[in-house]
Amino acid sequence: MTVLSTNTGLEELKQEAELLFQRKRLFNFGLPALVVLYLTYVFFAFDVPGLWSKLSPDNAYTLVSDSYSYKTHVTRDNRDASVSVAIEGERKGAYPEGEAPSWVTLGETTVIDLENGHVVRFGPETIEYDVPGYGLIRATPDRRRGVQAELPAGEVPDWINVSKNRLAVTTEAGRLTVTRSRSEVFRYFMGWELFFFTLDSPYHGMGVGELASRAATGEAAAIFNDFWTNKMWRHQDVAWAILETLLMAFLGTLGAGLIALPLAFLATRNFMPIRTLRFTMRRLFDFVRGVDALIWTVVLSRAFGPGPLTGALAILVTDTGTFGKIFSEALENVDQKQIEGVQSTGARPIQRYRFGVIPQITPVLLSQLLYFLESNTRSATIIGAITGGGIGLLLTQAIITQKDWEEVAYYIVLIILMVMLMDWFSGWLRRRLIKGDEGKKKKPKGTSKAKPFVLP
Repeated sequence: MTVLSTNTGLEELKQEAELLFQRKRLFNFGLPALVVLYLTYVFFAFDVPGLWSKLSPDNAYTLVSDSYSYKTHVTRDNRDASVSVAIEGERKGAYPEGEAPSWVTLGETTVIDLENGHVVRFGPETIEYDVPGYGLIRATPDRRRGVQAELPAGEVPDWINVSKNRLAVTTEAGRLTVTRSRSEVFRYFMGWELFFFTLDSPYHGMGVGELASRAATGEAAAIFNDFWTNKMWRHQDVAWAILETLLMAFLGTLGAGLIALPLAFLATRNFMPIRTLRFTMRRLFDFVRGVDALIWTVVLSRAFGPGPLTGALAILVTDTGTFGKIFSEALENVDQKQIEGVQSTGARPIQRYRFGVIPQITPVLLSQLLYFLESNTRSATIIGAITGGGIGLLLTQAIITQKDWEEVAYYIVLIILMVMLMDWFSGWLRRRLIKGDEGKKKKPKGTSKAKPFVLP
């Protein structure tokens, strides 16, 4: 009978082991299969093949090149034959009447030298583009008949787009566009032109050495003023926008921490015995943090109007729920012995919280506040685009224009630097407030390390 029971037990153990191995194999092979099936569904449901077919390398190249270069527009009004030159086509970057860069010769026939043999001529009636290796392209704009184009014999290359009302020629040297009312040449250059001084500034075109010598002779204030009030790059407005973004993040984060800390006591089991109030407070935290900050931004902007304060309130509302949950969990894990020790001295309830509870959760409070301050610096950029404040608004305006991509790149660089600065600052402040200056104390003067005495 003992042998039979032993054999029966071994058989049961063997069956359980086989069943366990089957579950393991099913999990090891089934989970990757489910992941593959899900990715296959996403591939077709999100139309990845169609998205790839819509990709335009030319548009991507133009977008990237516009972020680190600028173009100068030479424009001819076909109605009165007047010619103007402007950087990025903006009035704030326009050359004074009768002036032009060295590669543009104004006159009855305006000659535009795009270098390497590429020459465009704005004649009294005809526009000509001499393309090396291809020939001479002529276009005669007329308000009634459209654009009469004359091309060299042969097949029209793909870098020429010609129709009844428009001629577009794009080469590595530049681009020519002719319509009924206007003829325009675009030429690209590396860099962010007029970043420091605009054309109307007396310091435009000066080198670093000459600017330094003038600053040393008493013109430093004037030089800085011309840079600070730059009409195209608006450095003064950009600096204030960055300050607004930081203020939104700081006010929203700090305000949320101040509100969430006392409310967190009402959501803990060890400090709030009333279950109904504790349940209500926890659900309140879930509600305010369950709605994203962007949605709160839209709601609050409708109630209070656009502005940086609305963005700060949106951050405050969302983070109040998050901080309430984090702080309440920290409060539930405090050491009761420390509270009892403070209570034994005859301390009042407020004093027990102040000296028995707060010191225990201070590292958690500071760590979370500083982390969310860094995170909200990024969020304030997007929130500012909706509420009409901060660097996010300037970034959105630059993107909407679809032409100032060098400004978009400038704002993105500033946002990255701002986030990096806040990351460094929050880390430094976290180390100083939480860890203190341990290990960095200097030895008192006049003391030295004693050397051991060694017998000769």
